Amino acid sequence: MALIKKHVKQEIEELPTFLTLEEAISYFESNDESDKKDYAIEEIAKFNGGGEYLVSCINKVEYIEKSSLSKIASVVSTMDPEVAPIEAIMELLKLDNAYIRNLGISILRDYGDVIKYYIVKFLIGDDRDLRIFAINVLGDVDFAESRDMLVELLEDEDDINVAMTAVDYMAEIGEEEDIELLESLKERFKGEVYVEFAVDGAIKMIKG
Repeated sequence: MALIKKHVKQEIEELPTFLTLEEAISYFESNDESDKKDYAIEEIAKFNGGGEYLVSCINKVEYIEKSSLSKIASVVSTMDPEVAPIEAIMELLKLDNAYIRNLGISILRDYGDVIKYYIVKFLIGDDRDLRIFAINVLGDVDFAESRDMLVELLEDEDDINVAMTAVDYMAEIGEEEDIELLESLKERFKGEVYVEFAVDGAIKMIKG
């Protein structure tokens, strides 16, 4: 039996061009196909305010496929730092969901030294909770200068909660030359049993 070769016409769907952020968002939210969603994510990031929308999507992990969340993290991490919603990304690290926090950490790591400005801004601010948050970011993102920044903070910090958060991380990244500074915290917060316990534990880990 002779075989008849049939030419099957391939239909290639042309992806739309969006004139506004709203159009791109609508396309993203109304499609279930991963390829179309990925395309929409890339287009959304090009619009003013698109980064903020994409970061807000990361916080909706129960409604959005993880493949789309990974794509969002990848696209946001390559945005120009001048327009990227860095503070919104940092807010992800405050959430209880470990998956979301890890996405936030991975994005911030890709920005590298660019986000140090935000860390320093929080570290020198009057808001205790923001100082603690900044310390946690330093520990999670792990800059080359993380230790130096924590040392500088501990030299003057008078809030016990902030100081002890820093001590916890110094236990991991501190060096033997930092032991004298850590010991001085016992005097600064004299009578606080937890301080003695935390400092002694950190020093023990530093010494190995």
